[in-house]
Parts: sequence; structure tokens; C-alpha cells
Amino acid sequence: MSQARQQLSHSSATLIPEARGRRAQVAVFLLLALSSAALYLAGQPLVPTARSLTLHIAALQIGALLRGICYLAEEIFHLQSRHQGSFWRALGACFPWHWHGPTLFVCALAYVALLDGERQLLSLHLGLASLCQLLNLALGLHRPSAVEVSELAERSRQNVAHGLAWSYYVGYLKIVLPRIRQSLAQFSSAHPGRLLRRETWKLHILVPLSCDVADDLERADSDIQYVADLGETTLARGGTRHRLYRHSLYAVSGENGEPWHCVLEFATPLQSLYAMSQDACAAFSREERLEQAKLFYRALEEILRGSKECRGTYRLIAYQEPAAAEAEPHFLAREILWHLRQQCHEEYALDDATLDANLPTSLSTTELDLQLSQEELPLPLHSDCF
Repeated sequence: MSQARQQLSHSSATLIPEARGRRAQVAVFLLLALSSAALYLAGQPLVPTARSLTLHIAALQIGALLRGICYLAEEIFHLQSRHQGSFWRALGACFPWHWHGPTLFVCALAYVALLDGERQLLSLHLGLASLCQLLNLALGLHRPSAVEVSELAERSRQNVAHGLAWSYYVGYLKIVLPRIRQSLAQFSSAHPGRLLRRETWKLHILVPLSCDVADDLERADSDIQYVADLGETTLARGGTRHRLYRHSLYAVSGENGEPWHCVLEFATPLQSLYAMSQDACAAFSREERLEQAKLFYRALEEILRGSKECRGTYRLIAYQEPAAAEAEPHFLAREILWHLRQQCHEEYALDDATLDANLPTSLSTTELDLQLSQEELPLPLHSDCF
């Protein structure tokens, strides 16, 4: 199991949804096979069955074309702003001719060929099909379900969560994560005895699914205490010549009172999701906020997993706060401790080990120090050393 997959804790494993697969498409083909078998076993005559089938397919294509006409009635008033002044561009956006047009034409030819002298009924059938499709549009029955909208948004990466995740990565994490171990190494050299566990030398990013981001971690949980700030990173960014990036070191107390030191901070884009759910202009419900928070975690995990320069420098901690927060005042500290202990038990990949080559070679007094005498040094493979 990969390192990124292991980052889901015992509580967040059931909270973060996985990407949707192709089970719906498999179900379509399965139902199609069952329907075809049932139609075959019914023993109906072939010609009337084929005529009805082509009529129903043609009705679906007529519905798509009528829907395109209705959309075109609106889009012609937005040619300059939405379609660069091109009527053909607007026409192509409203009518997917590459499929619906040829299908309708083939169905019409097949239906005419199967009428057997009753060609006067063609106009009646097409008229009734058009009427049914227009009623369907008028009543709003053509609108996709919430699951379809969610799937389309996820596959096209058009969720609010995807935009926030990419902005968070490009504008912040991609800048600070490659420098986090260097900062921790410098702090460890200046304060020996503080950072004993090199496995936790990462930026631990808290992702509360409630989007309730606390500005003061000590108030959020009294078992989390501020220790110090790491060294500052100064960069020219977006017109600001000396933009500062700085992280805070915290001590998280366990059940036995032993403190675990780590760098902690909240995923600040979640504040935007929370603010949107509080603003009536955004029309963002609490349920939508929860869904977007989960998608934010998943999108950010996928982005960081594909970033070689950020590999092994972060830990995402997603959690859902209990309903009775007063009954579990130290829930957050316990969740963080679980991740810290988990990191000490995990086997790191070779890519993570190569990152240590860039760290300072000076070791603190608390780290393992091997003292080898001159006689104990390893010898070359050829003892004659020619």
C-alpha cells in the first residue's frame, strides 16, 4: 500500500469519498442486455418491434434538438460575451450534431422503411413525440439529478473544491513544503532535544470537514501548546518584494503527558467554504459545504501525490468533529497523536529517504552518533588497493 493511501486515519477513512468508478456504465449495459432478452422472449413480431424502437430513439433525439433550440433562443443574445461574436460557435454549443443529428436522420429513414404503406402516420408520430418532449422541458423533467451534476463537476474538475485545492497548492504549499525539512533541521540544531522524531518532520495540515478553522490552536484544544516559530522564508511574490512564510511548532500532549512536537496548521481555504455557507449570495448549503470539504481533501491529496518536490514533506489530517464537542474536549489532540504515532511505525519509500541527503550533516546530541575507530573503518573490496 502506498504512503499516500495510508494517510487516511481510522476515522477519516470512512469520511472521504473515493472517485466514482464505472459501475453506472456497467449497470447500463447489464440492464440493456436484460431488456433485450426480455423483449426477445416476449415473442413479438420483428417489424412492429423495430418500428416502435426506432420511433422511441427518434423521440429522444427530437428532445435533444428541441432543447438545443430553446438554449439557442437565449444564447443569441450573448454572442459577443460568450461566443466571441460567432453564431456558428453558439450553434455548435447548443446542438451536438456529431451524434444527435445523424441518429435522428437514420431513425427517420428506418421508420419510413418500416411503415408498410402507412406513411401518413409519420407526421402524427413525430408531432406527438415533439409534444411529449416539449412537455418534458416545460415541466423541468429533463434536469439531471444531483448525482449526475456532482459526477460531471468532478470529472471536469469544475468544483469549488478543485479550484481551492489548486490555488492552495500553487500559491502556498508548492512554495513552503520543499523548505519545511530544512527549517526543521535548522531549528533542531539550534534547540537540541526538541525535535527527536525525524519521521514527523513534516507540515501537518489539519482538514476539518466542518470547515470550522480556529485561529488559535491552543483554544481549540488545551493539549496543544505553542512552542516557537520556525525560521522565516522571504520571497518576492505577486509584487510584494519581501513576503514572509513562517510555520509554528506545537507540542501535543498524550495520555501519559509526553509531548510530541510537530508543525501544525489548518488548511486555510476551508475558511472560504465556511464563509460561502454563511453568505446568502453564495447559496451554499451546509450539505454542499461538507461535500466540497471532502472533495477538497481528495483533490489536494491527488495534487500533492503527483508533486515530486513535495513528496514526504506533508501529512494531511482530515477529521469530523464529534457532535458533542464538549464531551470530547481533546478529540483534536488525539487525532493528531494518532497520525504522529502512525508515522513512526510506517516504512518510508526510497524517495523520502533521498530528501534527507539535502539536510545539514550536523547531528544534535540526542540523535544517534556512531563512533568508529580508524581500525574499524570498512575496508575496500580489494585489500591490496592497487
